[in-house]
Amino acid sequence: MTHEMTHEKARASAWFRQLRDQIVSAFEALEDTQLSGPLVGLPAGRFEVTETTRDAEDGSDAGGGLMSVMRGGRVFEKVGVNVSTVYGTLGERAQMAMAARKGLPGMKDDPRFWAAGISLVAHMQNPHTPAVHMNTRMFWTPHGWWFGGGSDLNPCIEYAEDTAAFHAIQKEHCNRHDPEYYPRFKAWADEYFYIPHRGRARGVGGIFYDDLNTGDWEKDFAFTQDVGRAFLPAFLGVTEKRRDTPWNEADKDRQLVHRGLYAEYNLVYDRGTKFGLETGHNPDAVLMSLPPMAKWV
Repeated sequence: MTHEMTHEKARASAWFRQLRDQIVSAFEALEDTQLSGPLVGLPAGRFEVTETTRDAEDGSDAGGGLMSVMRGGRVFEKVGVNVSTVYGTLGERAQMAMAARKGLPGMKDDPRFWAAGISLVAHMQNPHTPAVHMNTRMFWTPHGWWFGGGSDLNPCIEYAEDTAAFHAIQKEHCNRHDPEYYPRFKAWADEYFYIPHRGRARGVGGIFYDDLNTGDWEKDFAFTQDVGRAFLPAFLGVTEKRRDTPWNEADKDRQLVHRGLYAEYNLVYDRGTKFGLETGHNPDAVLMSLPPMAKWV
């Protein structure tokens, strides 16, 4: 299916926006219900929403989205939830990378692309509450289409029961579509979110998938929607369990060092960061994932 897919693109873009709205509402509700702890005197956090744009090389409109960022809340120290729908033609560098990685040799002759998705990263106030990352996306070129994304947990202080609970919900949603998805995509996450120069994983994993095209767009879109639906129950369950755990300066120091690890990964290895910067998207939106403060020893 390599036609323009106008209807499918519209449905995917609308879904990512709908998921964004659900998450923003749930996170602000979490701020409202944080009524204890050392930061309870702060105002409940709220998202600042900014429209983002991507300009084509010729100056024409090439899409954009919404960047929603909350800073300095009772629960979230910084969280960003971005949605975007961008399109145009890939530059030569991006064409070569796409052709090599996706097996799309025709990109040089017809480098048009369309991409939509949601990307979320949350850095928490309480060091016992894990940071988290989630994204899902659809990508189209005249030579093929695919879905990708996933969700992974990044605690600086690990609790085995939290890891198990997070993974259990990912597995449940994957199993609705294919019993092979969870073990396959868990292993992919373990490999993808590994930091070679540190010899360790970024966090405790989750699921990650890319290049998903079974030939059945409806099937793949339904799975991608369920990956998005799994996020709130998986993350909110862990957050509500840990957000009132007492913490001290040693815990905070440990958190800041772990955030340095997170920043290293996103700047050196993350494909989404590279693609966003290479295709001219708003750099503030692309780098939204970076923590507000970090530390290196």
